[in-house]
Amino acid sequence: MSSTLERRKARAAWIFLAPAMILIAVFFVIPVVAGLLLSLTDFDLYAISDPGNARFVGLDNYAHMLTNATFWSALGNTLKFVVIGGPLSLAVSLGAALLVNARLVRLRGLFRTIYFAPVVTTLVSVAIVWRYLYHPRYGLLNWGLGLAGIEPVDWLGDPRWAMPAIILLAVWKNFGYNMLIFVAGLQMIPRELYEAAAIDGAGSVRRFLHITLPGLAPTFLFVSVTTMIGYFQLFAEPYVMTQGGPLGATRSVVLFMYEEGFRWWRMGAASSVAVLLLLITLAGTLVQLRWVRRET
Repeated sequence: MSSTLERRKARAAWIFLAPAMILIAVFFVIPVVAGLLLSLTDFDLYAISDPGNARFVGLDNYAHMLTNATFWSALGNTLKFVVIGGPLSLAVSLGAALLVNARLVRLRGLFRTIYFAPVVTTLVSVAIVWRYLYHPRYGLLNWGLGLAGIEPVDWLGDPRWAMPAIILLAVWKNFGYNMLIFVAGLQMIPRELYEAAAIDGAGSVRRFLHITLPGLAPTFLFVSVTTMIGYFQLFAEPYVMTQGGPLGATRSVVLFMYEEGFRWWRMGAASSVAVLLLLITLAGTLVQLRWVRRET
């Protein structure tokens, strides 16, 4: 009787899981497998009209990418964006969450809405506004620098400043999402721990280091992994703001993949870039997970 009941429960579970599993298979598993297969061919513009024109080339696309200076430059730009922009975004998100979660702050809901507004704002409209902010002659940033007696900066036209400008835009655009997650994590930490620490004479810094940060460890893991994955997929910001320039200073791996696939119609080569990016992102995720396990 119990075995029959267990089978019925398992059948019911599979019935409820089936729609989600089908969607995952259609929109994730099948495209990943198709991309992997395409990366082993020279699929190009001619193969679109007649797939028979595609030839199996094995690992030639990967060998070509690993010796392609443009690919390595794009990978370096992407790593710079992840290594600098990721921690900066986490720091800003945590700082905003601490401010919003403070008991002395009134109208918390209003501040949460204001901080979250950039996340739901379309990137095109944001990019237009920030292009005016970055304007070398009439931009607000250079106006502020002029008041301080500093020469104006060509934010999007100077290779030295283009990537920092993109990072600043991305941090402002995305920090609100992580802020809400941090707020939820802060609210899960028992208030009694802070009260007990205050009675023992612990200051705000020690309470932050020994209560807040350990209490946010699972939240930090989730936010850091998702932020890293999202930042490795940098595309829209440089595509809208700089088209990968100047001198390739903001060309990311995904933008390079887009150019290979839809500008030069080298679909096989573009698919190999996608697979390499998947492996790099997976490696970064595993490193973070192992580091967290070792620390805990």
